[in-house]
Amino acid sequence: MEIVPDVVLPRVAPERVGLEAVAAGFTMPVALASPGDGTGRLFVADLPGVIRVIGADGRLLDEPFLDITDRVVRLRSGYDERGLLGLAFHPRFAENGRFFVYYSAPPRAGAPGGWDHTSRISEFAVSTDNNRADPGSERVVLEVDQPQSNHNGGSIVFGPDGYLYIPLGDGGGARDVGRGHPPGGNGQDITTLLGSILRIDIDGPKPYGIPADNPFVGREGRDEIYAYGLRNPWRTAFDAGGEHRLFAADAGQYLWESVKIIIPGGNHGWNLREGNHAFDPENPRESPEDVPRVGRRGEPLVDAIIEYPNADQPGGIGQVVIGGYVYRGSALPALAGRYIFGEWNRAGAEGDGIIFAATPPEDPEKMWEFTEVEVAAGGTENRTVGAYILAFGEDADHELYVLTAESRGPTGETGRVYRLVPAP
Repeated sequence: MEIVPDVVLPRVAPERVGLEAVAAGFTMPVALASPGDGTGRLFVADLPGVIRVIGADGRLLDEPFLDITDRVVRLRSGYDERGLLGLAFHPRFAENGRFFVYYSAPPRAGAPGGWDHTSRISEFAVSTDNNRADPGSERVVLEVDQPQSNHNGGSIVFGPDGYLYIPLGDGGGARDVGRGHPPGGNGQDITTLLGSILRIDIDGPKPYGIPADNPFVGREGRDEIYAYGLRNPWRTAFDAGGEHRLFAADAGQYLWESVKIIIPGGNHGWNLREGNHAFDPENPRESPEDVPRVGRRGEPLVDAIIEYPNADQPGGIGQVVIGGYVYRGSALPALAGRYIFGEWNRAGAEGDGIIFAATPPEDPEKMWEFTEVEVAAGGTENRTVGAYILAFGEDADHELYVLTAESRGPTGETGRVYRLVPAP
């Protein structure tokens, strides 16, 4: 069947923002985090394995906060989804100096033969200089072997409950099939950690504890799993508002990009669905007409709140969805309460990311409407971002940042951090 996109995105949006340059000289900045310690600093994780500090004065410090490039698997310069992928500060970082990273390490001893790498979640401690971590303080919390190089998730985040949430992709390759993928796929397999978002207690027993109210405690399924049925949750974030919902952008296969609100214990569809459309691993470039409503164990599938056509189909918008944040700052009142997310690269372009603003519907059963946000340049002309969008970030005041690079892979120093500000 021919796929007819059911999303029409206005090219000109009523919302306009400016981009204020904050820092440059990164390779591929993929995470920005505030330590929540009152210092006003921002920390940026760069894919090759370095964390840099932006001081309260806006100056990028010369010395890295942490450099673990020697522990990250060797990256491919043309394109690579591995590397230093996540950074999260302990909720009491100001008191205990603890923080956590997610990175791609070489295969650990005992990993299945021929598999690509091992995803590692580690704890580090700050040194006597609060702008430098102690590289020797690493404590490995969790390791997950990965059959292929792609679909690694990685945007770890602490929830309002104090637990650490860990998004993991389906193991990579394509279609959730092949080496390291069981019949039916990792996304639908609750006996593996792949294709899931995990929730662990890093203040409990070592290496980690299991929250007693995790959905699969005391029943079939891995105790660490909080939700499953995900392909590649590329950037996740909690809403800082009253509901504290967890948003995840799930990168699609060939046809549909989507954003999901994560439901505890929920099956979010992959690889039975791509977004809200049916998915057939044997014929992935066509969406079957009959959309499954339940998973392999009869459990209901959770619908995506946002969906748009991928560039691989006629009328597609872009290539990879990039997760963002519900805006809770004060500088951009027109965006208040709206989910700000992005697209890695506009269809037909090379390095032209898109910023979107999605509005929650009055009817919770309906999908969120979204539109492109114009980027104002110089106060006279409108332009787009003009680079690949890799991630968004949020500071202590809930103002938003966009992280970009001009290269498709981890090479050069074109990576930049911008703050979203009122249009000139």
